[in-house]
Amino acid sequence: MKDNAPQAANNGKFQNSLVTADGQTRASVALTNPQTLWFNTGTLCNIECVNCYIASSPTNDALVYITADEVRDYLDQIETRQWPVREIAFTGGEPFMNPQMIDMTRAALERGYEVLILTNAMAPMMRRKTREGLLELLREHGDKLTLRISVDHYRPELHDEERGKGSFAKTLIGMEWLRDNGFRMTVAGRTVWGNIDDQSRTGYAAFFAEHGFDIDAHDPGQTILFPEMDESVEVPEITTACWGILNKSPDAVMCASSRMVVKRKGAVRPAVLACTLLPYSPEFELGETLAEAEADVYLNHPHCAKFCVLGGASCSA
Repeated sequence: MKDNAPQAANNGKFQNSLVTADGQTRASVALTNPQTLWFNTGTLCNIECVNCYIASSPTNDALVYITADEVRDYLDQIETRQWPVREIAFTGGEPFMNPQMIDMTRAALERGYEVLILTNAMAPMMRRKTREGLLELLREHGDKLTLRISVDHYRPELHDEERGKGSFAKTLIGMEWLRDNGFRMTVAGRTVWGNIDDQSRTGYAAFFAEHGFDIDAHDPGQTILFPEMDESVEVPEITTACWGILNKSPDAVMCASSRMVVKRKGAVRPAVLACTLLPYSPEFELGETLAEAEADVYLNHPHCAKFCVLGGASCSA
C-alpha cells in the first residue's frame, strides 16, 4: 500500500491541520456545491502501473469491492441531504474487476445522474457479460454514460513503459469496441515524459484521428493530462492569505464540489473521503455518512497545494 505521508522535501510542513510550518492559518475548503460523488470500486486491477497513485494491482485489496446496495444507500443519502449532485463517478483499481459494476452503474443512471467510469478498457471490460451489460445501459441511458479511458501516452511504447508490454494494443481493442458501439469516450493521459501541453495534445489529436475516435484532444474536459504525483517535490503550504494572492476562490478547488466513498479492507461500512487523490491518508476520512462529509477540509497535504490550488487539477468530467 502506498504511503501518502509527505516526504523529506517538505520536512516541517503539513504537520498541523490548522497551522502552517511558519505559523500562519492553514487554508480550508467548504463543501459549497457538491456536484460529483465518487465511488472507489476497489483497488484490485488487472495490471500494475509504474506510477499508480493508489498502488492498484492484481494483489492490492486495501480498498475492497464496494457493492451495489452500498452505492444505493449513498444515492439515498444524496436525496436526503439534498446535495445538487449531477454526476456519479467510478474509479479503482479497475472498476470492471468489480462483479457488481454494471449494477452500480445502472443504479446511478436510473436515478437520472450522469455516470463517469474510469477504465483501462482491457480484459475486465471486454468480458462477454460486461459488454452485454454495457450495451444494455447504452440503449437505456446512452446520453448519460461516459467512459474515460487511461491512455498514458499516444505512443504505444511510452504507454507500455508505464502499464506493461502489450497494454496499449489491448486498450486500443477496447476503445475500438466502444467506438463501434457508439459509447461516449474521453481520455486520461499523463505528462510524466516532460512533453509540453500543446505537443501532447497534438499527438493525441493525431491518434484520435487515426482511429476515428470522437474525442477532442484540445478540450481539457475530453483529454485530461495528469502530471506526475511525486510527494517528494517541495511545494508551498496554502494559507488563508493565498486565496487573495493567487486570485483564486476556494470554491474552485475539487473538495468544494466532490467527495469519494471507499470501503477499507476489514471495515463493516464504507467511509467518505474528502479527496480522490488521498485514499490512504486518515486525516482526509470524514466519516461514514454524507452528513459527516459536509465538514470543511483543511489543505494539509502536498497534493492540495500542487494539484488542486496551484495546478487547478480536477478529476471530474
